[in-house]
Amino acid sequence: MDDLHQPMNFRVNCALRYTLRDPATFLFSIQCMEMGAQRILTESLRFTPSLAAKEFRISGNETRFSRITTLDEGILEVSYDADVRISPELVPIATIASNQLEDLPPEVIPLLFPSRYCQSDRLRQTAHEMFGHLTESHEITLAIRDWIASNINYVSGSSGENCSAVDTLARREGVCRDFAHLGIAFCRALNVPARYATFYAHQLDPQDFHACFEAFIGGAWYTFDPTGLAPLNGLIRIATGRDAADAAVCTIFGNPELTLSWVTCTCLDADFFPITQADLTERRAAITLA
Repeated sequence: MDDLHQPMNFRVNCALRYTLRDPATFLFSIQCMEMGAQRILTESLRFTPSLAAKEFRISGNETRFSRITTLDEGILEVSYDADVRISPELVPIATIASNQLEDLPPEVIPLLFPSRYCQSDRLRQTAHEMFGHLTESHEITLAIRDWIASNINYVSGSSGENCSAVDTLARREGVCRDFAHLGIAFCRALNVPARYATFYAHQLDPQDFHACFEAFIGGAWYTFDPTGLAPLNGLIRIATGRDAADAAVCTIFGNPELTLSWVTCTCLDADFFPITQADLTERRAAITLA
């Protein structure tokens, strides 16, 4: 198996437009992350009218936030462009060790706990009834991913910002963030640390921001997408967190109206070959983007 793929280059763009009526403060998380498997080659973040943005990171998380405050009525336009290189790695499942709770790094332990949208404590009994017969961490996580893919309907616009994993399980429908939240909650209920991740996604149709979940197994983070809507090797990381509350594209303190959201992600290499979950299953492999 060719465990390590050649690096691939992508261009991402997004444009947001808001109508402003009152003073507001925005926390944007639209810039790509710089990390081991992902390198930013060029980028540009612009605000119209021109505003000074303060970039910061929250302790223990490499997600980049940009904070701005608007005082006047009018239109705010935000644009971000970047060229990014990623080096996803395919790892044979046979080489991935199962987790031992006593050996987990301290920084991942909080990702075993319930969070706002991922109430793993409320789903623990259900998770054990559905997946408790499995013993290996990757086997558990893949079974969760496959169950969600087969039993939760993807329905655009079917959920709002208050929808949680418990709600999604009851309704049996949702969007990508709901699929991710349910995967995270089930994983945590079965002692597999899991986190929420947002991405620009190549070949996602229609183009938009995309959410998946990642599980910490045998010392590494592996990516799972129950929606199956985009190639796993075409995901450009924006943010990670406990759930969508930590990794929202924009958190607003005020009452502006979003009137435009435009996103693109394009591979710059002519020889892009999409890797799906079916490909990973055939190869008996998992994919890490971290």
